Amino acid sequence: MISASEPIDLILVTGPSGAGRTTAVHVLEDAGFEVIDNLPLSLTARLLDGGTDRPLALGIDIRNRDFSVDALLSLAARLRADPTYAARLLYLDCDAATLIARFSETRRRHPLAPEEDAEVGVTRELSIIDAVADHADIVIDTTGMTVHDLKDEVLRWFGRDQRRLAVSVQSFSYKRGVPRGLDMVFDVRFLANPHWVPELRGGTGRDAPVRKYVTSDPRFADFYERLSGLITSLLPAYRDEGRAHLAIGLGCTGGRHRSVAVTEMLSETLAEHGWQVSKRHRELDRRTAAIPNGSGDTNHGESAA
Repeated sequence: MISASEPIDLILVTGPSGAGRTTAVHVLEDAGFEVIDNLPLSLTARLLDGGTDRPLALGIDIRNRDFSVDALLSLAARLRADPTYAARLLYLDCDAATLIARFSETRRRHPLAPEEDAEVGVTRELSIIDAVADHADIVIDTTGMTVHDLKDEVLRWFGRDQRRLAVSVQSFSYKRGVPRGLDMVFDVRFLANPHWVPELRGGTGRDAPVRKYVTSDPRFADFYERLSGLITSLLPAYRDEGRAHLAIGLGCTGGRHRSVAVTEMLSETLAEHGWQVSKRHRELDRRTAAIPNGSGDTNHGESAA
């Protein structure tokens, strides 16, 4: 039994239909969490008022009769502020083309478009729920995952034999504002900008030539040594304080090159030091109104849906 002084793990699990939410809550149940799926948001306070001494996972679906993004984010904020719980919002992400392919492969009807093509439902749902990812504590992108991959990833984060600080690193564009919920923010606009190099402009910070250009800036080595040193020295203190999650943001002008490259590097460094790390590139992950007609990447084998 969890002691009265120890906060109780509480995971809010959400994401678009087909991204693997049902798989995730089943894994959490097997890992020892008490799971309640599709509970109306308006009943959550009543449920928690009853008290619990077990870790709890709540599956939240857009089909809930009182679902809204504002209500979900408000609930997450209240729970994070409650010392009774170590509350985290888990968002299962997936690109639109893969979601469409999953519905086509299984011949399932999309819940928001039961009489229309899956593409219509996917587009409709992402336009509503996609903003939640920007406020999640942990984002798991299931685009290239099988069911087994997703199970392993969920256990990596929430296995009951681990009570570890989870770190998320996010790149963003200052043009669109600083994401809410960040604990640390670093501005990397002083680094050489690949946008002004024609052959690099169309790439991203995930690409080796872009990354090489960014790291070749004479100021980069000293900056990165100090940045990674600062963060790796502070993480044990946050963990010892009892923090369940720490969010780090790296911003540049467009959110495509410099911040992405540094986010990739920092995530790798922290993982090498043994920390649980998730990463997100806000601007690269933004959905557009036009969704590819199934021509994007598709899962081979068993999907994570």
